[in-house]
Amino acid sequence: MATWTISTMERNTSDDGVIVAHWRVTEVDGDHSASAYGTASFTPDASASDFVPYADLTESMVLGWCWDNGVDQTAVEASLTANIAEQKNPVTEDGVPW
Repeated sequence: MATWTISTMERNTSDDGVIVAHWRVTEVDGDHSASAYGTASFTPDASASDFVPYADLTESMVLGWCWDNGVDQTAVEASLTANIAEQKNPVTEDGVPW
């Protein structure tokens, strides 16, 4: 199961509107793990009726914004699952024969 987190956010000092959220996702399967990191950008409007004050934001709310603004949750998680599957059954190896 993938675990999503927001590691930090960038915001306007004038209105506390979030302009960038930095996200991270990690999946662990036994001794194998894979992770991804990225950002999502926003254009806040402090005058909008659905504007949420910075102090009232939750991680799940901001993750929802990320997924609604171009971060493909399903594709990212599928990529992590594929990465772990390859770790379990590698198709190439490193090394030398001596």
